Amino acid sequence: MSFLKSFPPPGSAEGLRQQQPDTEAVLNGKSLGTGTLYIAESRLSWLDGSGLGFSLEYPTISLHAVSRDLNAYPREHLYVMVNAKFGEESKESVADEEEEDSDDDIEPIAEFRFVPSDRSALEAMFTAMCECQALHPDPEDEDSDDYDGEEYDVEAHEQGQGDIPTFYTYEEGLSHLTAEGQATLERLEGMLSQSVSSQYNMAGVRTEDSIRDYE
Repeated sequence: MSFLKSFPPPGSAEGLRQQQPDTEAVLNGKSLGTGTLYIAESRLSWLDGSGLGFSLEYPTISLHAVSRDLNAYPREHLYVMVNAKFGEESKESVADEEEEDSDDDIEPIAEFRFVPSDRSALEAMFTAMCECQALHPDPEDEDSDDYDGEEYDVEAHEQGQGDIPTFYTYEEGLSHLTAEGQATLERLEGMLSQSVSSQYNMAGVRTEDSIRDYE
């Protein structure tokens, strides 16, 4: 396929964790041939006997698992789901890009199956994948709820350090109001008292106070 390229295999400088020869690569149900799978800290690569292959960046890998379900695939393998398109699908996506509507804005997905001739190597392949993927966390999954305000240091305040908030009684609070503030408070209290008194004379409502007034 056109996306297969020639490149040197990853080595120790790239943190090679697992090298699995005689491994078939299958993309979306189509076999790409048999080659060597390289699981390195920098990337996941596969190269065939002629030196052609591909690499997958860990941030694009959304899922990897050991599949032993022979109903899903006739051989046990390492399953890898990638958020990208490869091969013929990538060409078609360019031609159809202008015709796609808002319902087609779903992220593309490609399914890779790496089938080693030695089934006992699957656990080591999976472990190496887990270790390497952990080195490339998704930035969107990081905690973004950072608190920008000042923190209240309970221990410091218990020891008499730091600025302790000031609380006032009602009378003390009034003494700290400006003349304009006191006038506003008096106006609000007057409105509140009128509102309270009017609730006893609501149409169709008989309260205990209204009954006493009537008597």
